[in-house]
Amino acid sequence: MDKKKLILLAFALVVAVGTALMARSMFAGGTAPQAEAAVAEPEGPRVLVAQRALPVGTIITADALQFKMWPKEMVQDVYFVEGQADMQKLLGTVARFPVTAGQPLTKGTLVQPGDRGFLAAALGPGMRAVTVTVSEKTGVAGFVFPGDRVDLLLTQAIGGGRDEPGFNATETVLRNLRVLATDQSTETEQVEGKTVVKSFRTVTLEATPRIAEKIYVAQEVGTLSLALRSIADNRAELDRAIASGEVVVPDGATPEEEEEILQLAMNRPQEGRTTFQTGGDVSRFQSRYMPSQSRGADPAPVASGTAPAAAAVRPSGPTVRVSRGNNTVIVPAGK
Repeated sequence: MDKKKLILLAFALVVAVGTALMARSMFAGGTAPQAEAAVAEPEGPRVLVAQRALPVGTIITADALQFKMWPKEMVQDVYFVEGQADMQKLLGTVARFPVTAGQPLTKGTLVQPGDRGFLAAALGPGMRAVTVTVSEKTGVAGFVFPGDRVDLLLTQAIGGGRDEPGFNATETVLRNLRVLATDQSTETEQVEGKTVVKSFRTVTLEATPRIAEKIYVAQEVGTLSLALRSIADNRAELDRAIASGEVVVPDGATPEEEEEILQLAMNRPQEGRTTFQTGGDVSRFQSRYMPSQSRGADPAPVASGTAPAAAAVRPSGPTVRVSRGNNTVIVPAGK
């Protein structure tokens, strides 16, 4: 191929490429422009809204509320507007009506401490308020605040007498109780953004009527102590309850209905399935076995890893305690 033909071929190739680029540009320019959606912030004041769903009786805490921009034409006089309302003064109030997440709070929604019916508004349906006496030692050193959830522990001295030693025991008798107030106060004081820890002598708890009866009996039996629960505990126990079938969400339930069922199940007080520890579990010098409660009763071992007790019958009259190795029996004197 001579030089002239090569030049013509190269020129034709350049023309073809240029034509293709021009056609592409023309087609691209002929398409309709894409409209980009712009999310405009509403112009207006910032009002107080709920960060999460607030069922009836919810004690308001700092993480439940936030100020958010709201359209000016939709702002009502009953809203809490930033600059006009102090959110710190709303801490410790109680939701009188249910509030959904993102919904503005109104002045009629919250009940202030000291208002008539305040404690009744804080109680859930079918619940009762029970007050127990605690000390700095039994009340988690003041680190329990209204809205927290606690377990109730009962410590008592068991047995002990002329013929048999006693021992101490602590039992978790109730779980997941909501704290309504400490020393008749539902407010959480904050200074420079930090919660002030205060000691208190009484704690008001939310309980069912049956659990309320147990609490009052437990106060007469021994000493009550509080154990603060982790926030994650309720979720973990709810997952176990769903897996075991204790909590069932019906088919066809709406997301709102499902959320309500799960919230009720997660927040209900729990009884039964108690756990306990005795003095024998923590010290070799404590009695390892529960004393027999009546004649003919078998003493039950209470310390883990101990040998079974052999004292099966508690005879009347003078007795002699006979030990053979790890086994101890009580027999009438003179035999």
